[in-house]
Amino acid sequence: QVQLVESGGGLVQPGGSLRLSCAASGSIFRINAMGWYRPAPGEQRELVAAVTSGGSTNYADSVKGRFTISRDNAKNTVYLQMNSLKPEDTAVYYCNLDGNSSPINRRLYWGQGTQVTVSS
Repeated sequence: QVQLVESGGGLVQPGGSLRLSCAASGSIFRINAMGWYRPAPGEQRELVAAVTSGGSTNYADSVKGRFTISRDNAKNTVYLQMNSLKPEDTAVYYCNLDGNSSPINRRLYWGQGTQVTVSS
């Protein structure tokens, strides 16, 4: 079993910054990618940012230039630095892990979510 523990959410004024963290633990054989998602109209969740095991990153157009995803492989932890936050960034942010608990057992894992509120 794999557990994801998120932290770093909160209330911030427009233009402010927050840093989210997500630490993975448990029966992890291999991590293929980690990322952050948030709810979107018409979709269950939309990709905010993701980073692969090789270090490749992918961002939603709405956050490019403002958010930066990074990963500490030794700690199985992914970070999301969010700058220049806007009210429309307000959401519950969910950590996601694409990984293997064994050589043939691959699946997606989700955290419980952390609330980010951008408001004056």
